[in-house]
Amino acid sequence: MAVRPRITDEQRRARQWHRQLLDRHEAPPTVAAVADRLVALHATTASTVYLSTWARAPQLTVGDVDAALYEHRSVVKHLGMRRTLFVTSQDVLDEVLGAVSARVAASERTNMLRDLRRSPDIDDPDTWIDTACAAALAALDAGGPQPTRQLRAAVPILAQRIEGPADSSWGGPMQMGSRILNYLAASGQIVRGPDDGPWYTSRITWGPMARWLGREPAGLSLDQGHLGLIERWLRVFGPGTETDIAWWLGSTKTAVRRTLAQLQVVEVDLDDGQTGYVLPDDAETADPAPDDDAVTLLPELDPTTMGHKQRGFFLGETEKLLFDRNGNGGTTAWWRGQVVGGWLPRPAGDARGPGIELVLCDKVPARVERALRARGDELARWCAPAPVPRGLYLGPAQKAAGHQNR
Repeated sequence: MAVRPRITDEQRRARQWHRQLLDRHEAPPTVAAVADRLVALHATTASTVYLSTWARAPQLTVGDVDAALYEHRSVVKHLGMRRTLFVTSQDVLDEVLGAVSARVAASERTNMLRDLRRSPDIDDPDTWIDTACAAALAALDAGGPQPTRQLRAAVPILAQRIEGPADSSWGGPMQMGSRILNYLAASGQIVRGPDDGPWYTSRITWGPMARWLGREPAGLSLDQGHLGLIERWLRVFGPGTETDIAWWLGSTKTAVRRTLAQLQVVEVDLDDGQTGYVLPDDAETADPAPDDDAVTLLPELDPTTMGHKQRGFFLGETEKLLFDRNGNGGTTAWWRGQVVGGWLPRPAGDARGPGIELVLCDKVPARVERALRARGDELARWCAPAPVPRGLYLGPAQKAAGHQNR
């Protein structure tokens, strides 16, 4: 039997460092290029899109990200894999719409139906949803991007409160308007437009997707979408396990196995004893190890931190300190391709001025700590005049440090 190729944890960290632009060595010229190099940027927290871009391409500004999102529209916000909000280029958006949008939209509708059926106010939940969707689409077709509150004021059904049953622990009025809009967005009918607030806040406006894109979506099939996304993922994040890919995609292992067979992937041995997969031309690639002084700071929910479900090769024992109980990654500080801690923005009014506080979980040389602090100072200058955004998803280490700094 032929011996399978082996890719060690050290080699995996080297691949990640270079392919995900943590070394900033290629300086992508556009926000869309950064997004493509990571497949997609996480956007659950509005500021993550900006800080993930800064971490790879600091020459791009807040204004550049705004322009890419809302003026050129070269990247688009969409509820995609794992019912998570992402920012992708338009090419990747077509693949997401084909691969996962029907599944995500079906989940959104199922959840709404469950709650509507429990409500004594609604006789026909399916008809209620269809009526609300039609009314929302008509209002959006008639004007420009509109925030949820404006749509509620203009479309009475979107402002309707649904009463839960009196004997239920969750009983009480529920707003369904935002859920209707999320459902329409997940199904690719509407899109999130300019935020009605600063770049580090999330105040959504909505508009018809085809109008926003300037075209109809490509209409890729489920298989075409899976092929495109999994090939991109393997190029950026590989090697990965079947579990990694199915988790990241929010799909089934059956669908992943079918796509891996179509891509004719190569099986490789990993240090943890599992089988990893790489594209046929990538099994023998040797990316150089990160430099001894290579550091970076990543925001919460960064694509690198959230790229795998099984993250031991770059996190080690720090995962339980830097991720919350739901598996959401907080801010991370990196040295030579490994996570050595997290960070927090300094409190407002700190005498030292804007910057960050390191939350180190591993011991690092003094020069590395200085380099990480310097990177934090750079981040503060990049965000100015806005403050460095404070994350919402904090692990135990960041929470403890934040409590001490109050």
